[in-house]
Amino acid sequence: MNTSSQALADDQGISEFHTISHGLYIGGQWRQSADGRGIRVIDPSTEAIIAAVPDATLEDAAAAVDAAAKAAHGWRTMSPRRRSEILRRCFELMTERSEALATLIALENGKALRDARGEIAYAAEFFRWNAEAAVRITGEFGTAPSGTNRIVVDYEPIGICVLITPWNFPAAMATRKIAPALAAGCTVILKPASETPLTAYALAALYQDAGVPPGVVNVLTTTSPGPVTAAMLADPRVRKLSFTGSTGVGRALLAEAAKHVVSCSMELGGNAPFIVFDDADLEAALDGAMVAKMRNAGEACTAANRLYVQSGIYEAFCDGLEKRMSSLMVGAGTDPDTECGPMITRKAVEKIDRLVTDAVARGARIMCGGSVLSGGGFFYPPTVLRDVPGDARMAHEEIFGPVAPISSFETEVEVIARANDTEYGLAAYIYTRDLARGMRVAARIESGMIALNRGLMSDPAAPFGGVKQSGLGREGGQHGISEFMEAKYIAVTI
Repeated sequence: MNTSSQALADDQGISEFHTISHGLYIGGQWRQSADGRGIRVIDPSTEAIIAAVPDATLEDAAAAVDAAAKAAHGWRTMSPRRRSEILRRCFELMTERSEALATLIALENGKALRDARGEIAYAAEFFRWNAEAAVRITGEFGTAPSGTNRIVVDYEPIGICVLITPWNFPAAMATRKIAPALAAGCTVILKPASETPLTAYALAALYQDAGVPPGVVNVLTTTSPGPVTAAMLADPRVRKLSFTGSTGVGRALLAEAAKHVVSCSMELGGNAPFIVFDDADLEAALDGAMVAKMRNAGEACTAANRLYVQSGIYEAFCDGLEKRMSSLMVGAGTDPDTECGPMITRKAVEKIDRLVTDAVARGARIMCGGSVLSGGGFFYPPTVLRDVPGDARMAHEEIFGPVAPISSFETEVEVIARANDTEYGLAAYIYTRDLARGMRVAARIESGMIALNRGLMSDPAAPFGGVKQSGLGREGGQHGISEFMEAKYIAVTI
């Protein structure tokens, strides 16, 4: 660890880690980039430079693929029980180091410490669930309809996997991919976001401590993600790309992967509707809205992006949400009292402000917040807008911030049409006391995931993913492991 990073670790109480940034993690070794360049990591709460990590080159990317290939045979032929025990140890170490990891996330991401703690607990669960699932991967056996042969289906690791994760959940987005890939018997190369690389490197050290063999997990950071990813995908030993991020980048990666016929899993953008019917439990709906909207200060692909409230409960809901949002404490992520931390960059704040300004210009009314906070850090206040028209930009774009735009509706048919009026289909929320209505509306909403009378839907045991422009494939549960396996059919003569 370099001197500045060590001082940072000591100041934040995370010096128990072997590293915040030893360097690129390739083949079980810490190394600098081939050209010695670095990437500065910024604390979004203060705009201070807190560390630097290596900036990987094409040469480094090739070395990572070589390391993953070298480790591949040993890992895929290791007994499922042994792989399971290593994954279980990853879970245990994450749990033991949870407070230090949460502090690190709050520092480099700006996420409120309470949200960071929740992320670590969620991230660790992917290792526990997949540790249990690793010993339960089974094949299929049957008789061909003709009666001439048996049908035997075996499931094998797909091969080397390139995993690309975003900055908003630096631990959970990594473990949601790494854990099932390892359970399936694959080796991986993780490219975390350059805004939040420290968590990925801290976790790499943790995997090493848990007994993950050298080369099974490799981590590299780069400011040239396009060329570096393209170089890895062009290597015929790489057989899987799993990406979480924007739809625009996802489209570009799909095109690149298509050149080499590489299997892809894509968790892309969202535009989640949050629907509240007149018969909903008002307090429960408000509780759910706060979770669905303000988890990670709204910087989540599943965040409630459009709140549709039926006219009979509309005024009460608007008033209740304004009261709750305006009382949230805004501050640095590492401050234990913070309830809404900063955005990730100044650019993110500027985008949110443009969306709010556009909505107001089209007739929306500000109930609280609505303007950029002065001073240092990338802060935007919790904001509630009412009477947001359907032609506002925020009705069609991800806000990715602490802004709740509310609109009223009259009928079930109307709100379903409005909810589906988007190219995205990742998540949706429905509040009603009528279970039949809830299930009926859920069936008609074009979304990969529905939360019915809940503000949180993510679960390591459940399939996470979307439809339309929100992605391909699923993460979590047995579906998540299947994404990293290939079916092999063997015809056996009777």
